[in-house]
Amino acid sequence: MHVLLVGDENGISDCLLRGLRQQGYGVVEAYTGAQALKAHDETDLVLLDLQLPDIDGLEVCRSIRAVSDTPIISFTEERSELVRVLGLQAGADDCMDKPYGFRELVARIDAVMRRVGGVAESTKLVEHGALRINAATREVLLGDRLIETSRKEFELLHYLASNPGIVVSRRRLMAEIWGDPMRNYPAGSAVSRTIDTHVSTLRRKLGSSAWIRTVRGVGFTFADEVGARAR
Repeated sequence: MHVLLVGDENGISDCLLRGLRQQGYGVVEAYTGAQALKAHDETDLVLLDLQLPDIDGLEVCRSIRAVSDTPIISFTEERSELVRVLGLQAGADDCMDKPYGFRELVARIDAVMRRVGGVAESTKLVEHGALRINAATREVLLGDRLIETSRKEFELLHYLASNPGIVVSRRRLMAEIWGDPMRNYPAGSAVSRTIDTHVSTLRRKLGSSAWIRTVRGVGFTFADEVGARAR
Protein backbone atom coordinates (compact mmCIF):
# COMPACT_ATOMS: atom_id res chain seq x y z
CA MET A 1 0.00 0.00 0.00
CA HIS A 2 1.26 3.46 -0.91
CA VAL A 3 0.90 6.28 1.61
CA LEU A 4 1.16 10.02 0.93
CA LEU A 5 2.67 11.71 3.99
CA VAL A 6 1.90 15.44 3.94
CA GLY A 7 3.54 17.85 6.37
CA ASP A 8 6.05 20.63 6.82
CA GLU A 9 9.53 19.40 5.99
CA ASN A 10 10.64 19.90 9.59
CA GLY A 11 7.55 18.09 10.91
CA ILE A 12 8.06 14.75 9.15
CA SER A 13 10.38 12.73 11.36
CA ASP A 14 12.80 10.08 10.19
CA CYS A 15 11.34 7.76 12.83
CA LEU A 16 7.87 8.07 11.32
CA LEU A 17 9.17 7.42 7.80
CA ARG A 18 11.23 4.46 8.95
CA GLY A 19 8.34 3.05 10.98
CA LEU A 20 5.88 3.23 8.09
CA ARG A 21 8.34 1.57 5.73
CA GLN A 22 9.04 -1.17 8.26
CA GLN A 23 5.29 -1.83 8.31
CA GLY A 24 5.49 -2.45 4.56
CA TYR A 25 4.07 0.86 3.33
CA GLY A 26 5.51 2.65 0.35
CA VAL A 27 5.79 6.30 1.42
CA VAL A 28 5.62 9.40 -0.78
CA GLU A 29 6.41 12.71 0.93
CA ALA A 30 4.79 16.09 0.25
CA TYR A 31 5.94 19.17 2.14
CA THR A 32 3.26 21.60 0.94
CA GLY A 33 -0.44 21.54 0.17
CA ALA A 34 0.30 22.19 -3.50
CA GLN A 35 2.51 19.11 -3.67
CA ALA A 36 -0.18 17.04 -1.92
CA LEU A 37 -2.84 18.08 -4.44
CA LYS A 38 -0.61 16.89 -7.28
CA ALA A 39 0.38 13.57 -5.68
CA HIS A 40 -2.70 12.25 -3.85
CA ASP A 41 -4.26 10.37 -6.77
CA GLU A 42 -1.25 8.06 -6.99
CA THR A 43 -1.59 6.76 -3.43
CA ASP A 44 -3.92 4.56 -1.37
CA LEU A 45 -4.00 6.68 1.79
CA VAL A 46 -3.23 10.30 2.71
CA LEU A 47 -1.72 11.22 6.10
CA LEU A 48 -2.37 14.96 6.23
CA ASP A 49 -0.99 17.45 8.75
CA LEU A 50 -3.47 20.33 8.88
CA GLN A 51 -0.67 22.84 9.60
CA LEU A 52 0.95 23.44 6.20
CA PRO A 53 3.20 26.30 5.06
CA ASP A 54 1.23 27.30 1.94
CA ILE A 55 -2.42 26.16 1.89
CA ASP A 56 -4.74 25.65 4.84
CA GLY A 57 -4.83 21.93 5.59
CA LEU A 58 -8.63 21.88 5.78
CA GLU A 59 -8.79 23.31 2.26
CA VAL A 60 -6.36 20.65 1.04
CA CYS A 61 -8.57 18.00 2.64
CA ARG A 62 -11.72 19.41 1.01
CA SER A 63 -10.00 19.65 -2.38
CA ILE A 64 -8.85 16.02 -2.27
CA ARG A 65 -12.25 14.79 -1.12
CA ALA A 66 -14.01 16.72 -3.90
CA VAL A 67 -12.28 14.66 -6.56
CA SER A 68 -11.27 11.43 -4.82
CA ASP A 69 -12.39 8.76 -2.35
CA THR A 70 -8.79 8.19 -1.20
CA PRO A 71 -8.89 7.70 2.61
CA ILE A 72 -7.50 10.62 4.63
CA ILE A 73 -6.23 10.71 8.21
CA SER A 74 -5.58 14.27 9.38
CA PHE A 75 -3.46 15.54 12.28
CA THR A 76 -3.71 18.65 14.42
CA GLU A 77 -1.69 20.20 17.23
CA GLU A 78 -4.61 22.21 18.60
CA ARG A 79 -6.14 19.30 20.54
CA SER A 80 -9.69 20.61 20.43
CA GLU A 81 -12.97 18.94 19.54
CA LEU A 82 -13.83 21.74 17.11
CA VAL A 83 -10.67 21.27 15.05
CA ARG A 84 -11.23 17.51 14.89
CA VAL A 85 -14.82 18.06 13.80
CA LEU A 86 -13.74 20.56 11.13
CA GLY A 87 -11.28 17.97 9.83
CA LEU A 88 -14.01 15.33 9.65
CA GLN A 89 -16.40 17.77 7.98
CA ALA A 90 -13.71 18.62 5.43
CA GLY A 91 -13.66 14.96 4.39
CA ALA A 92 -11.09 13.26 6.62
CA ASP A 93 -11.88 9.68 7.61
CA ASP A 94 -10.15 10.15 10.95
CA CYS A 95 -8.46 12.99 12.83
CA MET A 96 -5.71 12.58 15.43
CA ASP A 97 -4.14 14.95 17.93
CA LYS A 98 -0.38 15.48 17.87
CA PRO A 99 1.77 14.11 19.33
CA TYR A 100 0.50 10.59 18.78
CA GLY A 101 1.92 7.13 19.31
CA PHE A 102 3.11 5.20 16.28
CA ARG A 103 1.22 2.04 17.28
CA GLU A 104 -1.99 4.06 17.56
CA LEU A 105 -1.38 5.51 14.09
CA VAL A 106 -0.95 2.04 12.60
CA ALA A 107 -4.15 0.90 14.35
CA ARG A 108 -6.02 3.92 12.98
CA ILE A 109 -4.70 3.21 9.47
CA ASP A 110 -5.88 -0.40 9.73
CA ALA A 111 -9.32 0.70 10.99
CA VAL A 112 -9.78 3.27 8.21
CA MET A 113 -8.74 0.81 5.50
CA ARG A 114 -11.15 -1.81 6.90
CA ARG A 115 -14.01 0.67 6.78
CA VAL A 116 -13.17 1.69 3.24
CA GLY A 117 -12.71 -1.77 1.78
CA GLY A 118 -14.30 -4.14 4.23
CA VAL A 119 -17.97 -4.22 3.25
CA ALA A 120 -19.21 -7.81 3.47
CA GLU A 121 -20.66 -9.44 0.36
CA SER A 122 -24.00 -9.91 2.11
CA THR A 123 -24.41 -6.17 2.69
CA LYS A 124 -23.00 -4.79 -0.56
CA LEU A 125 -26.52 -4.45 -1.99
CA VAL A 126 -29.19 -3.18 0.39
CA GLU A 127 -32.77 -2.94 -0.86
CA HIS A 128 -35.84 -1.47 0.80
CA GLY A 129 -38.70 -1.21 -1.64
CA ALA A 130 -37.79 1.28 -4.34
CA LEU A 131 -34.56 2.20 -2.55
CA ARG A 132 -31.41 0.35 -3.68
CA ILE A 133 -28.02 1.05 -2.09
CA ASN A 134 -25.11 -0.62 -3.88
CA ALA A 135 -21.84 -0.56 -1.95
CA ALA A 136 -19.92 -2.11 -4.84
CA THR A 137 -20.74 0.78 -7.19
CA ARG A 138 -21.46 3.32 -4.42
CA GLU A 139 -24.79 4.17 -6.06
CA VAL A 140 -28.11 5.04 -4.47
CA LEU A 141 -31.22 4.51 -6.60
CA LEU A 142 -34.74 5.51 -5.62
CA GLY A 143 -36.88 3.93 -8.29
CA ASP A 144 -35.20 4.94 -11.55
CA ARG A 145 -33.66 8.08 -10.04
CA LEU A 146 -29.96 8.14 -9.22
CA ILE A 147 -29.35 10.05 -5.99
CA GLU A 148 -25.99 11.76 -5.75
CA THR A 149 -24.39 11.44 -2.32
CA SER A 150 -21.11 12.46 -0.78
CA ARG A 151 -18.87 9.72 0.59
CA LYS A 152 -19.99 10.22 4.19
CA GLU A 153 -23.65 10.54 3.20
CA PHE A 154 -23.40 7.22 1.36
CA GLU A 155 -21.67 5.46 4.25
CA LEU A 156 -24.18 6.84 6.76
CA LEU A 157 -27.18 5.79 4.66
CA HIS A 158 -25.71 2.36 3.90
CA TYR A 159 -24.94 1.73 7.57
CA LEU A 160 -28.41 2.71 8.78
CA ALA A 161 -30.19 0.85 5.96
CA SER A 162 -28.13 -2.27 6.70
CA ASN A 163 -29.55 -2.21 10.24
CA PRO A 164 -33.25 -1.39 9.71
CA GLY A 165 -35.35 -0.86 12.80
CA ILE A 166 -32.28 -0.67 15.06
CA VAL A 167 -31.69 2.58 16.94
CA VAL A 168 -28.08 3.62 16.36
CA SER A 169 -26.57 6.14 18.77
CA ARG A 170 -24.66 9.22 17.68
CA ARG A 171 -21.47 7.95 19.30
CA ARG A 172 -21.79 4.65 17.39
CA LEU A 173 -22.22 6.56 14.13
CA MET A 174 -19.18 8.71 14.87
CA ALA A 175 -17.15 5.58 15.57
CA GLU A 176 -18.36 3.58 12.55
CA ILE A 177 -18.62 6.32 9.91
CA TRP A 178 -16.16 8.99 11.04
CA GLY A 179 -13.70 6.84 12.96
CA ASP A 180 -13.99 8.99 16.07
CA PRO A 181 -13.55 7.24 19.45
CA MET A 182 -16.69 6.10 21.28
CA ARG A 183 -17.39 9.18 23.39
CA ASN A 184 -20.69 10.65 24.54
CA TYR A 185 -21.49 13.85 22.66
CA PRO A 186 -24.12 16.17 24.13
CA ALA A 187 -26.97 17.42 21.95
CA GLY A 188 -26.03 20.66 20.25
CA SER A 189 -22.30 19.90 20.21
CA ALA A 190 -20.32 20.33 17.01
CA VAL A 191 -20.16 16.55 16.54
CA SER A 192 -23.90 16.17 17.04
CA ARG A 193 -24.57 18.94 14.51
CA THR A 194 -22.32 17.20 11.96
CA ILE A 195 -24.45 14.05 12.10
CA ASP A 196 -27.70 16.03 12.07
CA THR A 197 -26.56 17.93 8.98
CA HIS A 198 -25.77 14.71 7.10
CA VAL A 199 -29.10 13.16 8.10
CA SER A 200 -30.98 16.30 7.06
CA THR A 201 -29.26 16.30 3.67
CA LEU A 202 -30.07 12.62 3.11
CA ARG A 203 -33.73 13.19 3.97
CA ARG A 204 -33.90 16.02 1.47
CA LYS A 205 -32.27 13.94 -1.25
CA LEU A 206 -34.58 10.98 -0.55
CA GLY A 207 -37.56 13.31 -0.69
CA SER A 208 -38.89 12.29 2.72
CA SER A 209 -37.94 12.42 6.39
CA ALA A 210 -39.67 9.08 6.97
CA TRP A 211 -36.74 6.93 5.83
CA ILE A 212 -34.47 8.04 8.70
CA ARG A 213 -36.19 8.72 11.99
CA THR A 214 -34.76 10.61 14.94
CA VAL A 215 -34.98 8.92 18.33
CA ARG A 216 -34.69 11.85 20.68
CA GLY A 217 -31.78 11.68 23.09
CA VAL A 218 -30.39 8.52 21.49
CA GLY A 219 -29.75 8.63 17.75
CA PHE A 220 -31.38 7.47 14.52
CA THR A 221 -33.13 4.47 13.01
CA PHE A 222 -33.87 3.44 9.44
CA ALA A 223 -37.59 2.82 8.96
CA ASP A 224 -37.92 -0.39 6.92
CA GLU A 225 -41.71 -0.03 6.76
CA VAL A 226 -41.25 2.90 4.37
CA GLY A 227 -39.59 0.50 1.96
CA ALA A 228 -42.30 -2.08 2.56
CA ARG A 229 -45.00 0.42 1.50
CA ALA A 230 -42.95 1.19 -1.62
CA ARG A 231 -42.89 -2.47 -2.76
